[in-house]
Amino acid sequence: MRIFGRYTIVGLYMALAACSKSSSTPEQPPGPLRLAGITFDNASPAQPYYNISISPRIKFSFTAPLDKTTVPASFYLKDNTGTAVACHTTYSNSDSVITIQPSTVLKTITQYDIGFSFALRSKAGEALQSKVDAPFWTAIDNTDKFPAISDSALLTLVQQQTFKYFWDFANTTSGLTRERASSDVVTTGGSGFGIMAILTGIYRGFITRAQALDRLTTIVTFLSDTTKVQRYHGAFSHWMNGTTGATVPFSTHDDGGDIVETSYLLQGLLCARQYFNSTTDAGQISLRSRINDLYDAVDWNWYRQGGRNVLYWNWSPNYQFAVNVPVLGWNEALITYVLAASAPTNAIPRAAYDSGWARNGGIANGRTFYGIRLPLGPDNGGPLFFAHYSFLGIDPRGLSDAYADYWTQDTAHARINYLYCVDNPGKYNGYGYSCWGLTASDEQNGYSAHAPGNDDGVITPTAAVASLPYTPTESMNAIRFFYYKMGDKLWGDYGFKDAFNLTNTWFDNDFLAIDQGPEIVMIENYRSGLLWNLFMSCPEIQTGMKKLGFQSPHF
Repeated sequence: MRIFGRYTIVGLYMALAACSKSSSTPEQPPGPLRLAGITFDNASPAQPYYNISISPRIKFSFTAPLDKTTVPASFYLKDNTGTAVACHTTYSNSDSVITIQPSTVLKTITQYDIGFSFALRSKAGEALQSKVDAPFWTAIDNTDKFPAISDSALLTLVQQQTFKYFWDFANTTSGLTRERASSDVVTTGGSGFGIMAILTGIYRGFITRAQALDRLTTIVTFLSDTTKVQRYHGAFSHWMNGTTGATVPFSTHDDGGDIVETSYLLQGLLCARQYFNSTTDAGQISLRSRINDLYDAVDWNWYRQGGRNVLYWNWSPNYQFAVNVPVLGWNEALITYVLAASAPTNAIPRAAYDSGWARNGGIANGRTFYGIRLPLGPDNGGPLFFAHYSFLGIDPRGLSDAYADYWTQDTAHARINYLYCVDNPGKYNGYGYSCWGLTASDEQNGYSAHAPGNDDGVITPTAAVASLPYTPTESMNAIRFFYYKMGDKLWGDYGFKDAFNLTNTWFDNDFLAIDQGPEIVMIENYRSGLLWNLFMSCPEIQTGMKKLGFQSPHF
């Protein structure tokens, strides 16, 4: 019994000692205040936060209960103009979770900034360790903005609306095409696209043949007047004043001839020559004769800079070849070598094509992107206008030479561009199966040649629309999306506006000739092959392309 008591006393002593030791241990300080998680409508989307509803319930979970008195001064929700949005707030989980709901419906396709500043405190007085900033983008309103029509009617509508840019908005003196809707400067290449648009307008019944002949006669008469329009060894400048004909410099040293822009103009003029083929109508005979004179006047060999086996883009009487940019493939300028080799006078030799344009085979790519082999050009294809500008007239179907099958090239280029946008490695808002297309266009702070290697979130409608012959299903999906879903954010007086960026919630208000032209022309080539058949019917083009080693069903 004593033994038991002795051990009992010892046990009590130890227990008391333990209690004493435990009571002397200080309490743990409160943990730092951090964000533990965020949900939108009870979902946890990956960043960036796209396609958020316009009436979202946004829940922020923190690592500690919040001092609710610090929330009003630390919380913010504002739209992309910086305007604050009023909200309702509720708390849960011992005030460690705050749920935010805007008091009014948010705007669609808009970036909002939401978060908490360092002024936020926990109930224990701990400051927020890291500022919470969670920008999000509201979803597109997926309701149709216009009544549904058939795909065929939609294509006609796009063509007819785009046609107005070249018909209603042309310079009233010369008939030439303005560079953009906000400018009085006319564009040489864009005017060539405009001539092809006029031919499409006849074919689709937008204007009569007589109206078109009158307009084209005005254009050709103006271009032929050497007292107004200066030519540079037969080539036209990139830009000119549409009323006086005076050259408008494109850049400091580019105030003379532009052989590539001249080629786009001639591509359109030769199509017009083939279309107006009456042997008895004096107006048509005169038109054809003047077009021949304009083509014959170009001294293509002058632009070889002393007989080199390559063409140079520019020549200036003030700066000569100071720009010094050789026309090398692969890009948008195949048409230049085709016209230069086909010219009835001053034609270039095949060696200039092989050594200059094709770089003795250096033009090849041959690598695979998104499972598609790309025969020519930069990785992932570059901007899509490479597959459009020269092929407004040159028919790529069944066309091949020593370097490529051009139908394979153009379809591969368009498919890769589409698949890149679907993949969306840059995580830009909106990219997908029906919203795609990277090419040169306006952007929020200027102009850029958008491509997989130069992607900043800008989608340009002409990229997908003008690729209709190459990607009919994908392009038609895009056309429907641009028209029905985007509505008047994209659709305007002259068809689709030039570009938009859903990440920056920016929409262009302008229209560009070199983007509108490929839309109407390539839609027509898809529907009827009109411009392809006209250009490829030119006897000198057939001869010249054979000389360069091309094979085509047209010859």
